[in-house]
Amino acid sequence: MAEQRFKQLQPGDLNPRQKEVADAIQSGPRGGGLRGPFNALLRSPDLCDLVQRVGAYVRYSSSIPAALNEMAICMAGRKWTAQYEFYAHRKLGIDAGLNPAILDAIADGTVPANMSADETIVYNFVTALLSNGSVPDAQYAPALARFGENGIMDIVGAVGYYSLVSMVLNVADVQLPAGEPKPLKPL
Repeated sequence: MAEQRFKQLQPGDLNPRQKEVADAIQSGPRGGGLRGPFNALLRSPDLCDLVQRVGAYVRYSSSIPAALNEMAICMAGRKWTAQYEFYAHRKLGIDAGLNPAILDAIADGTVPANMSADETIVYNFVTALLSNGSVPDAQYAPALARFGENGIMDIVGAVGYYSLVSMVLNVADVQLPAGEPKPLKPL
């Protein structure tokens, strides 16, 4: 396994601002250590603080049901071929009730079969957003009717936030746990 690019920070390595942000992350809903993008992001503690606060909302307070939110997150991870992102959120999506076959299709870059109406709405909206950087009326209208303006912004927020996280993870070369296969093949 290759080493990630940013050495894992230890408590004694942190300057006062980094410690303040690390403590905020660890005392929030994520708990535990500085997993995922946070070890790298702490190199810019003010950015890290802002990013982690957005992430706490997107992940834990979104108006979008957890399974649908995780599907959107996995779609962002697939877009950026972020192995760690997809690996971590695939499990969270399944735990939230998402059919693993949907996530397998997303990983393969194919349209999932047998999606619910809500899954189809989110899939079509996120596909358009990640493909075009915008969402045509044909995908916007059903999402608006089902999730409202708040929901539209929460979906965009999830895709945008996890696109940033995916890029951080890729630049930092964050590795999967030992022995775990990469879930994403090149498309």
